[in-house]
Amino acid sequence: MSWIQSVLFLFLVFRWCIAGESSSPEVTDDGAPMEISEREALYSTIQGFVGDSWNGSDLYPDPCGWTPIQGVSCDLYDDLWYVTELTLGLVHENSLACAASLEIKPQLFKLKHLKSLSFVKCFTSSLTISKEDWISLGSNLESLEFRSNPGLIGELPETFGSLTNLKSLVVLENGFNGKLPTRLCNLSSLKRLVLAGNLFTGTIPDCFNGFKNLLILDLSRNSFSGTLPSTIGEMVSLLKLDLSNNQLEGKLPQGIGFLKNLTLLDVRNNRISGGFSQNVEKIRSLTDLVLSGNPMDIDDMMGKWENMGSLVVLDLSKMGLRGDIPYGLTKLKRLRFLGLNDNELTGTVPSKELETLPYLGALYIHGNNLTGELRFSTKFYEKMGTRFKASKNPNLCQYDIVSESRSYVPPLGLKPCSKMKKTEGDLVILQTLRNLKKEDSSSSMSLMITRRVLSNGLTWDLLLELSLIVLLI
Repeated sequence: MSWIQSVLFLFLVFRWCIAGESSSPEVTDDGAPMEISEREALYSTIQGFVGDSWNGSDLYPDPCGWTPIQGVSCDLYDDLWYVTELTLGLVHENSLACAASLEIKPQLFKLKHLKSLSFVKCFTSSLTISKEDWISLGSNLESLEFRSNPGLIGELPETFGSLTNLKSLVVLENGFNGKLPTRLCNLSSLKRLVLAGNLFTGTIPDCFNGFKNLLILDLSRNSFSGTLPSTIGEMVSLLKLDLSNNQLEGKLPQGIGFLKNLTLLDVRNNRISGGFSQNVEKIRSLTDLVLSGNPMDIDDMMGKWENMGSLVVLDLSKMGLRGDIPYGLTKLKRLRFLGLNDNELTGTVPSKELETLPYLGALYIHGNNLTGELRFSTKFYEKMGTRFKASKNPNLCQYDIVSESRSYVPPLGLKPCSKMKKTEGDLVILQTLRNLKKEDSSSSMSLMITRRVLSNGLTWDLLLELSLIVLLI
């Protein structure tokens, strides 16, 4: 027997041995390494979302074989395939689209090794998720997501609090409403909690002391009310906190100053009235701070901004701020965005100091009562383009710039200072004439007015020489 025949004989023996070991009834009929009950549970789950006409006939040899279903991932346990990730909805072009009429079948909760479950743009008709069955996924499920499902209504199932292995819970832009279940406080393994864009109401549960591993908390675009929980400062690992567009009130809690790793704080469009200088100012790690649309105490907002040197984005618009632009803002060397618009700020603009900020790419100071001249250079305006706005400041003007550069965009809504001074001079003359007209009508007066224009032709210098010649009749 040649060596080639020997190798072939050993190969055939090996295949026979493998075939004998894989004859268990728990495996699919065609010998594919997926348990029959697992495949049936998966197929039934998918049919509940896409319709009974789907039967997986185009898959070979099974959902985890050479032609897998987009959105289904598997892993081996005891030499058998089990579903570990399931995403339903049009995430990719070849994903399974959800039908208009669908249901969550109980077979979903029989996928015993499921780690990640996502529903994306599936629920368009009104549906309330039942509270039952979720507990059966508690031992393995690490990620649960509901994204852009306007048909999902009602309260968030309290049984979600039984999924104690969850590391990520994302409930984004759905129709959920009502108060948050307090059992969510049991999810101490969470690293990401996103409940944004729903219709949740009531107060935020005061149980953040258990979320030691949480990195991202996003409760924005809901209708939460009341004050912020005092335990919010105990989320020591938190990187991003977004509470924007709610109805929160009161002061920022003292504990928020203990979030030493926080890089983003967004509380825009609430009713928060203070707590900045005592608390937020202590967070030196902040890069994005958005406080706009809150009636903060004015003195509270004029703190030592130079201590927050890591800031990249700072939005203080629509807060009713008064007084001068805080000089400390000109010391924030990493700043890229500064929003001070729609306040009641007065005084002059520190143009030269702001222009020295090397990364500043957007500056909004419109809608205030700022005065004087803007002394930004042509180069500054070329860099800013339309990302600079200073209009709706009645007594603010731009000193005249002569530029042939095509990239130069003059600030909209601002008069050149030369025209503003000309207008002011005309008003003085008009008032003088009115005053003279009120004098004794029996006297004859002549008024001589001289205007002198400086040689550069740009700035008006108005000189009034009044000569009264009284002719007695």
